[in-house]
Amino acid sequence: MRGQLSNQTRQMARFIVRRDRIRLPIWILSLALITIVTASSFTNLYQTDQERQAIAETMKNPAMIAMVGQGYGLDNYTEGAMMAHQMLLFTAIVVAIMSILLVTRHTRADEEEGRIELIRSLPVGRLSNLGATVLVISSLNIILAIIIGLGLYSLKIESMSFEGSLLYGAALGATGIFFTAVTALFAQLSENSRGTIGFSFAILGVSYLIRAIGDVSNESLSWISPLSWVLSTEVYVNNYWWPIALTIGVAAAITALAVYLNTIRDLDSGFLPAKPGKKHASPMLQSPLGLAFRLQRTGIITWAIGMFILGVSYGSVFGDLESFFENNEMISQMLTPVEGLSLTEQFLTMLMSVITMICTIPTLMFMMKLKSEGKKARTEHLFSRAVSRSKVMGSYFLLSSVLGFVMVLLAVLGLWSASIAVMEEPISFVTMFNAAMVYLPAIWIMIGITVLLIGFKPQLTGFTWLYLGYSFLVVYLGGLLQFPEWMGKLSPFGHIPQLPVEEMNYFIVSLLSCIAIGFIIVGFNGYRKRDLSG
Repeated sequence: MRGQLSNQTRQMARFIVRRDRIRLPIWILSLALITIVTASSFTNLYQTDQERQAIAETMKNPAMIAMVGQGYGLDNYTEGAMMAHQMLLFTAIVVAIMSILLVTRHTRADEEEGRIELIRSLPVGRLSNLGATVLVISSLNIILAIIIGLGLYSLKIESMSFEGSLLYGAALGATGIFFTAVTALFAQLSENSRGTIGFSFAILGVSYLIRAIGDVSNESLSWISPLSWVLSTEVYVNNYWWPIALTIGVAAAITALAVYLNTIRDLDSGFLPAKPGKKHASPMLQSPLGLAFRLQRTGIITWAIGMFILGVSYGSVFGDLESFFENNEMISQMLTPVEGLSLTEQFLTMLMSVITMICTIPTLMFMMKLKSEGKKARTEHLFSRAVSRSKVMGSYFLLSSVLGFVMVLLAVLGLWSASIAVMEEPISFVTMFNAAMVYLPAIWIMIGITVLLIGFKPQLTGFTWLYLGYSFLVVYLGGLLQFPEWMGKLSPFGHIPQLPVEEMNYFIVSLLSCIAIGFIIVGFNGYRKRDLSG
């Protein structure tokens, strides 16, 4: 096995770096820049101890604990403790996503497209590609950890020590290495790249949900989640290093298992093979819409369940949230009372923006499936028959739009069903429904941008994910970090009226809908005319 791993592994690693010579620096610079800019902004946001302690009080409510993790250092809420508590988890999730996408790209995706078979025809070891991928992506996470650690320390903020800054970076790097190992394992278990990404994201999502539920109700449950391990470092407060060792150790064990499975696995196969198809196609497969649905059926069901569970997990803390607001005089004074609305209903507005942006992720994935099918030359088989391009794109667009509504609806159902079980005076379903559905035009804008890019420049569809990430940053963290209002307005989610606190703005909602329709029409026209090989 050692010979299989070492033979040409370094050359393969250089090849991977060469292929991603633009992609890798972009990831590193983007994450490092956002982290350092955010850290520097904390020094200007809350300049007195009283202001920082007021924010510390908001971090004690169950909903915030579910979102960002259990608080630490709240009795002396310095800039360092504030930065680690509010930003570490979300940054770790982004680092995990980076690792999942990059590992899948260089393992199962390359195997699907025949690149690994071509490489295997040369004098290279059987494990060289997997070993080189793990080596490069793990090194990427280590470099990211060092850059972020040194960058945070270079700010010379009093509460951000050298050790704490290095630990902050190490927590992010360890998370990336862990999900590098997880994705490498699923690259062996799954039969295709879609399954590899799906299973890896499922582990990430389940880790977040288990941590959220455990942090609120049962601390021992949180220890099942690797995201809880890195949060247990208590950066800038107690600076525990042992969770990093635990995370790296488990990642090493998972990587060893992945390497072993790779040695006994046939090329283009997986240990979780897809079940054989039917001898005769169902009537549903005789239409482009039916085919689009069938290709994504597993993902649709998985995301639907996930969105309902997400709603339930947040709804389950509403009872504790209600009592927290009632018993905390400082929070009651901080929140401006709105006649006829409880403090919990006011907090609902922020929660809905987060939930709808999460629901946008599967919606865009369903639309982007058209791009991946075209990239693999599968849509050419459809166009060789009497099927128009507009009908094919329309099938994916209709599926994406309808499922966008369904995902939001399921999240609201989960939120409402859990909240009525724990609240003495539960929020009505209509209130929650309206607060969530008003974000649909923003989701349509995101779909429209995706359609536009697929119609003209499909290689640039990654911009949509960057834009969604930007939207999350400025809408969710914008108020917390006091970003300028214009930054929030650059995102469609920043224009949505926050029901039930604000009044419905039909003009803005209609305008966003018209812009989305414009993007969609132009995108359809571009797809109808462009060279499909481009």
